[in-house]
Amino acid sequence: MALDLGVSTLETDLAITKDDQVVISHDPLLNPDLTRGPDGQWLAAARPVIRSLTLADLARYDIGRLNPASKYGQQWPEQKPVDGQRFPTLAEFFSMAGPSVRFNIEIKTDPNKPDLTIDPTQYAALAVDALRKGKATERSTIQSFDWRGLLEVKKLAPEIATGCLTIESNNFDTVQRANGRPSPWLGGLDLAAHGGSLPRLAKAAGCATWSPFWRNVDAGNVKEAQALGLKVVPWTVNVLAEMARLIDLGVDGLITDYPDRALPVLAAKGLKVR
Repeated sequence: MALDLGVSTLETDLAITKDDQVVISHDPLLNPDLTRGPDGQWLAAARPVIRSLTLADLARYDIGRLNPASKYGQQWPEQKPVDGQRFPTLAEFFSMAGPSVRFNIEIKTDPNKPDLTIDPTQYAALAVDALRKGKATERSTIQSFDWRGLLEVKKLAPEIATGCLTIESNNFDTVQRANGRPSPWLGGLDLAAHGGSLPRLAKAAGCATWSPFWRNVDAGNVKEAQALGLKVVPWTVNVLAEMARLIDLGVDGLITDYPDRALPVLAAKGLKVR
């Protein structure tokens, strides 16, 4: 649907199976809000960890519709069910999308929960290898909240662009300004040593794009980031008024769950999807 709408880039998250297959999944565990077991029943809890399953094991689970009894399922009433859908591999995703689509690929690791995934170094190596096999390196960005993996990507494949994801909110804060020490999310880089500037820190990490949580975007940090040569692509903005506000601030792109909503906003601003 996104491709039919004419979007320029598809964004997706990764997980790694027990046999080192790179698959698409937002969560490192099987999510009961959208996963049915081989018996056709919704999972009772968030388990097992995808890293504990082979690709063949993973293929036993159906992720073709949301659990209508879950709060998450009720949040997305427009979601169209496709029963029988399995976790796709990244290679299958590339094949489906075709040779001209751009990709924004997210490495999902958590420095506070290392048991959920493989370590960022190995994760980065598998992601880079998958992009190279898919002949997608020149049209892909690898992004992550955990900058350790991004630093490793730049070592392994300087030709692949990276995107530094950040968020500063009450529920989730990868920057942790108030701690007085470098955040474990930022790959050992010290925000204070860069004047408290996230754009300067993202530049020091070798990122081509800074992707902040949309609520954290203002005119000052957009201007600063772009002056450093960074693209600014906020995530994940679904409210029309906020899309318009961010466009007026001069951001370089928008990550949204609803490209169909974004297109009229872009058109009203005289912009086209590139």
